[in-house]
Amino acid sequence: MTESRKTDEELVALAQRGDGQATEQILLRYKGLVRSLARGFFLVGGETEDLMQEGMIGLYGAIMDYSQEAHNSFKNFARLCISRRILDAVRAAASKKNAPLNGYVALTDWLWHGEPFSVEDQLILSDEKREFKQKMSRALSDFEFKVTMMYIEGMTCTEICEATGKTAKSIDNAIQRSKKKLQTILGKE
Repeated sequence: MTESRKTDEELVALAQRGDGQATEQILLRYKGLVRSLARGFFLVGGETEDLMQEGMIGLYGAIMDYSQEAHNSFKNFARLCISRRILDAVRAAASKKNAPLNGYVALTDWLWHGEPFSVEDQLILSDEKREFKQKMSRALSDFEFKVTMMYIEGMTCTEICEATGKTAKSIDNAIQRSKKKLQTILGKE
C-alpha cells in the first residue's frame, strides 16, 4: 500500500518506528490544518508563518506522542497538540520580553472545526461564534467583513481576489484594516 493510501494512524505508527517518508506524508497531510489554526491569530508585529512553524512543531510532537489506546483519532489529538503549541507561542510572545508581539487577537474558537467534547461545549461554542460574528459585522465595513470571513476560512489572497473581483492590494488593505479594528474591539473586552 502506498503512503498516500494509508490511514493517519498507520502512517503515525510507521513514523514512530523511524520511517521518514511516513513522517513527511503526515506532515504534508496536516499542513492545511496547521495553517488554518495559525491563521486564527492576528499578531501585531508578527507573522502567521511564525505560528505555522510552531504549529508544525506541535504536529511533529503529536506524531511522536500519539497512542491509539489513549486517543480516539490522530486527527483530534493532532488538532489539540497543534493548538496548544500555537497558544503557548502566543502566550510567550505576550510576555514583556517580546513586546512587539503583545497585541494578538485570538480567533481560535471561531476556527474550531473539530467536535466539541460535550453538547454543552457545542452550544457555548455556537453562541460564541455567533456573538463574535455579530461584533465583526458591526465593526467592519461590508467589504472588510466579507474579505475577513474568506481569510478566516482559509482562502488565499488570490482566491479572495477572484471571488471579489478586487486587486490584491485592495484585499490586503481590507485585511489590515480589519485586523486593527478587531484588535481594538477585542482589546476593550
